[in-house]
Amino acid sequence: MTTTLPSPAGAAANPPTSDSAARTLTYAEAVREALAEAMQADSRVFILGEDIGVYGGAFGVTGDLLHRFGEDRVRDTPISELGIVGAAVGAALADMRPIVEIQFSDFTAQAMDQIANQAAKIHFMLGGAARVPMVLRAPTGSGTGAAAQHSQSLETWFAHIPGLKVVMPSTPAEAKGLLLAAIDDPNPVIVLEHKLLYKQSGPVPVGADRIPLGQAAVRRQGQDLTIVATGVMVSRAEEAAQQLAEDGITATIVDPRTLVPLDEQTVISEVAATGRALLVQEAPRTCGYMAEIAALIADSEAFGHLRAPIRRLNGLNVPIPYAPQLERAAVPQVPDIVAEATRLVRTW
Repeated sequence: MTTTLPSPAGAAANPPTSDSAARTLTYAEAVREALAEAMQADSRVFILGEDIGVYGGAFGVTGDLLHRFGEDRVRDTPISELGIVGAAVGAALADMRPIVEIQFSDFTAQAMDQIANQAAKIHFMLGGAARVPMVLRAPTGSGTGAAAQHSQSLETWFAHIPGLKVVMPSTPAEAKGLLLAAIDDPNPVIVLEHKLLYKQSGPVPVGADRIPLGQAAVRRQGQDLTIVATGVMVSRAEEAAQQLAEDGITATIVDPRTLVPLDEQTVISEVAATGRALLVQEAPRTCGYMAEIAALIADSEAFGHLRAPIRRLNGLNVPIPYAPQLERAAVPQVPDIVAEATRLVRTW
């Protein structure tokens, strides 16, 4: 494949877009605000899932939406992920705009037939005569002591399925802006929200600013290496970059934000600019999403600019342990990113 390299200066800027109109919200508050604004703007938008009503969601994200919009539009469901997603697919086909909340992304395993074989394929199989404007939100990742069946990073499952868009917001502004864009999309979008980010705060623009799907963000510019990271690994990469700078190593950080569609050009141009690539994910190494990023780099003009082998830093190929110290050891932490980046720069 031959890819034309754009100027790194053309890479997407980090939100918010209207600093003067931004407030500080937590990630969870930003998601709730996006849901409320979408429901206020379009009577077809409704949310459904387990414990999202009176309880306010497993992580408190839906909060008071039941009291604001009523039981018809904030629907507590039985414990049946297959039934929840199936109902959403049917509603979407009937021109509604359902937003599904799955308590833990791990539980999508119970609904993969509806997600992968129905929602993702109907538009194609019916020749464009039908569409499925459905959003599925799911908390993902480790760090809360929830153990192996509640702590996985399954983004590659969804990214592998044609017909699905996959979003991983890493800041409160993106949690809102990307979710609003996902709700607008005429076909299914999976939004993966890392549990550890729900309480993190940041500036969020007032109003319904959308962040286009398929546009990466460059969090930081450096000269020595490019770190590509997703989800909670973005903030860890930023912290690592600060420590690296104290040791004379400057890093560019690229956050794809949407895994599908992927902003390939930004990744390629930023890797080409530094000549080194460190790809960081929480998920296990085998068949992980960063393997796709590595293949993208190797198959592009960026390959000719590399001064070192492409390096991946991943979670271990183990189920996530319950014990806190083992859970931390199973996925990359800030010192791991610092060490791998230092080794990559100093060795090559």
